[in-house]
Amino acid sequence: MAETATAAGPGARLRDPTFWGDNAALIGLILIGAAFSLLTPYFLTWGNITALLVSASILIVLATAQQFTIVAAGIDLSIAANLPWSAVVFGLTYNAGWGTAGAIVAAIAAGALVGTLNGLIIAKLKVNDFIATLGMLGVMSGVALIASNGQSFSVFSTFLQTLALGSIGPIRYFYLIALVVVLAAHIVFKYTAFGTHVLATGGNREAARNMGIPIDRMRVAVYAINGALVGVAAVLLVSRTGGADPSIATDELLSSIAAVVLGGSSLFGGRASMLGTVAGALVLTTLLNGFTLLQVSSFYQPIAVGVVVIAAAVLSRFQQ
Repeated sequence: MAETATAAGPGARLRDPTFWGDNAALIGLILIGAAFSLLTPYFLTWGNITALLVSASILIVLATAQQFTIVAAGIDLSIAANLPWSAVVFGLTYNAGWGTAGAIVAAIAAGALVGTLNGLIIAKLKVNDFIATLGMLGVMSGVALIASNGQSFSVFSTFLQTLALGSIGPIRYFYLIALVVVLAAHIVFKYTAFGTHVLATGGNREAARNMGIPIDRMRVAVYAINGALVGVAAVLLVSRTGGADPSIATDELLSSIAAVVLGGSSLFGGRASMLGTVAGALVLTTLLNGFTLLQVSSFYQPIAVGVVVIAAAVLSRFQQ
């Protein structure tokens, strides 16, 4: 019996919809990479791969931030405003003489503050995650514009230039930061009581409450972590662009959600896959990179991301 099951195992696994749901990001990455390799000779050049991975590093940090809220059966729509808000705080504090280190701390704290407010509104005022973060999206978009007077800030920092362009051998600092964030999140979800409690909160909230898990505290915590990681992404973005713009990178919301769900995490919570999230972020970045190399109009790129979001939602039906 055992030998028969083993022999039939690979075929049965391929016929199992769960397999395709769990590995959609990795399979998609391989197929998309192969297609662009054939369509353009510039795709596999060292310079393009480096630029692709640098862009992916920022999205990986944002997707990890989104992962914390989605695992707890929530969602954060305010990322699209919290990211430029944190960047604006960096620009304001840096130009006010706080120095690079002070501005980095301020940006991360500003992001964490927004996340904490989201968590408190959701946990204490019992407002739906979607509505609360949608409202915060509008609020922080306006606050960022008011604080910056609608203007961007130039940032000239040797440290940020080194962060954006420097490397250890072929390993860019951006990759290392993204790797540290992903590994830290993996350790939290896999090996800590906090991570277990977050997973339980997302998996079955009432059962977790009956077990004595402080549900409200968990929800505030995941949104605070989410916000702090958005602040980290804002620092990376400022270092890459050399400035802080209140309207920068507002299209990252859909991408952060798509990367998480495409990577194998359930929109209904209780399931985390950091490796899948990385693969999902790489799929989206590769897709946009390939379109740029093929000179596809930027008007079509949001359509592609939207299609991926829908596909990810469909695939989530097959995840267990």
